[in-house]
Amino acid sequence: MDNWYEGTQGLDPTGSIGVFDSGVGGLTVLRALQAQLPRESFLYLADTARLPYGTRSRSEILQYVREILTWMQHRGIKMAVMACNTSSALALEQVRHEFPFPILGLIEPAAQAAVTIGQRIGIIATPATVKSGTYVRVLQECSPHVAIAQVACPEFVPLIESNCLSGERVRRSVRQALAPLIEFGLDTLVYGCTHYPHLRHIIADYLPSSVHHLDPATTVAHSTAHALKALSLQTVAHQGHVHFYVSGAPEQFARLASQWLGYYPRTQHLPLSVLSQSYSVEITLPTVPAVVAS
Repeated sequence: MDNWYEGTQGLDPTGSIGVFDSGVGGLTVLRALQAQLPRESFLYLADTARLPYGTRSRSEILQYVREILTWMQHRGIKMAVMACNTSSALALEQVRHEFPFPILGLIEPAAQAAVTIGQRIGIIATPATVKSGTYVRVLQECSPHVAIAQVACPEFVPLIESNCLSGERVRRSVRQALAPLIEFGLDTLVYGCTHYPHLRHIIADYLPSSVHHLDPATTVAHSTAHALKALSLQTVAHQGHVHFYVSGAPEQFARLASQWLGYYPRTQHLPLSVLSQSYSVEITLPTVPAVVAS
């Protein structure tokens, strides 16, 4: 096992798996996790008050991630999944050494899968993820001879979070983003942001049918299942559940999320003040406000 699995003794198998993202993008990961692990329970946090993550600095992302994981630790999670490529790129290696539970990211599982599929790999991601170079580094570690091209797509997340999933504005943005990858001659497309699969119906229109589409949500779900088994953290429950929290507007998140979840999620507001206070070990975690969207 990798060393980030160390120090996990005493974790409760009945605890939830923490999953977080800047918004609805992480729902693609949550759905894959639920399909793979129907008995597990999840704690999902959408940090919409600080959306988008993809244009933030490394220091900002690291602070956000530390706050979120500390709050989740107070909630008794047994494992965390970063349903956010930007967080995975900029903060994962650091925080893995700071918390007493396993933390999984998206990039390593996706890269390992991508090099088994194709040799000319295109990546669409946020500006922060592209700038970090993490995908390129991990892909080259997996296969030194693979050819890689990546494109930053800063418009995609704001479009998706505003429920703009069709129309000429979206098509123009997708067309412009994919143009250099088509010229590159990709055979595999990695969705380097968990929001982006929500635009797959349009993205597919502009790519040759021979191109493989790789959603890291599926690969991280398999990695999560493997880690739970390896650490004997699998639950004995018959059916899991999900608790949703949002740092921004719960009603807006719930309305948008219902399109992909198939139900209207019961969502609680988690103020940023609670997240920032929970990061200080001297401050007792305040009670989360009552449900405001259901």
